[in-house]
Amino acid sequence: MDKNTMRLNVDHLLIQALQEDITSEDVSTNAVMPSYQYGQVQLICKEDGIIAGLEVFERVFYLLDESMEVKFYVKDGDAVKNGQLLAEVSGDVRVLLSGERTALNYLQRMSGIATYTNRAASYLKGSKTKLLDTRKTTPNMRVFEKYAVRVGGGNNHRYNLSDGVMLKDNHIAAAGSITNAIKMAKNYASFVRKIEVEVETLEQVKEAVEAGADIIMLDNMSVENMKKAIEIIDGRAETECSGNVTKENIEKLTALGVDYISSGALTHSAPILDLSLKNLQVK
Repeated sequence: MDKNTMRLNVDHLLIQALQEDITSEDVSTNAVMPSYQYGQVQLICKEDGIIAGLEVFERVFYLLDESMEVKFYVKDGDAVKNGQLLAEVSGDVRVLLSGERTALNYLQRMSGIATYTNRAASYLKGSKTKLLDTRKTTPNMRVFEKYAVRVGGGNNHRYNLSDGVMLKDNHIAAAGSITNAIKMAKNYASFVRKIEVEVETLEQVKEAVEAGADIIMLDNMSVENMKKAIEIIDGRAETECSGNVTKENIEKLTALGVDYISSGALTHSAPILDLSLKNLQVK
C-alpha cells in the first residue's frame, strides 16, 4: 500500500478512527503531559505471526503530527516472533499516547488476517488452486482487510459490487432462472466482465454450463457432489468452491482440483495478532 494510495483512499478512514477515539481531547494524556516532551516507544510482538499494516500504523501517527518518526525493523509480509522488536516510534509524547490504540488496532487486525491467511494458504502449496477472500469484511475496513489477505499469501475476489458480475441465489430468484440471469447479465454487463454464477445442486451446475457461465461457484456442496459437479463442468467454466471454508478443511477442498477456493473466514474469523507499544522513554 503505497503512500499516494493511502492518502487518496485511506486517510479519511484513519481520521474517522482517530475522531472516534478523540472527540474533544485526550483527557488522560493532557493530565500527565500538559506540554511538548520528546519521547520514544517500542513496538513489540507478543506472538508469532505475519506482520501487515506497518504503513497504516505509521500513518496514524503522521496524521496527528507530521514530525513523528517511525523506524521499522521488519516489513509487511515478514514472519515475526514473540518478543521481537518491530519498530520504534519517536516524537511528541502526547502523540505517542493519543495515537497508540488506533495505530495498534489497525496493525493487530491486519496482521491477524495476514497470519490466518498465511496458514490457510500453506495447504494450497503445490496445487493450481488459488485462495480468495470475500466481501464478508468489517464495514469501512475492506481496503485494510483485503490488503492483509494479499500480504498473507491469498488473493482478492471482487472488491465491491461494481467490480464484477456474481449471480447469487437471490439474483437468480429475481431473474426467474439461472439461464435468464446469465442472459440478462450478458446483455447488460461489459463484454470484458466475466459472469460468475452460484449453484447449490447438480441440476443448477448443468444449467449454468449450458447457459454459458464463465465461473461456477459450488456453494455449500458436499465433497462428493463437488466431484460430480467438476466432472459435469469438464473445463467449460472455471470452478470455485465456497461455503464453510476454514483452514481446517481447506486441504480436502484443494484435492478436488478446483480453480479457486473462497473463504469469508479469512476476514471475518481471523483473530488479531497480539502486539504492544512498550518501554516508553521520555527524554
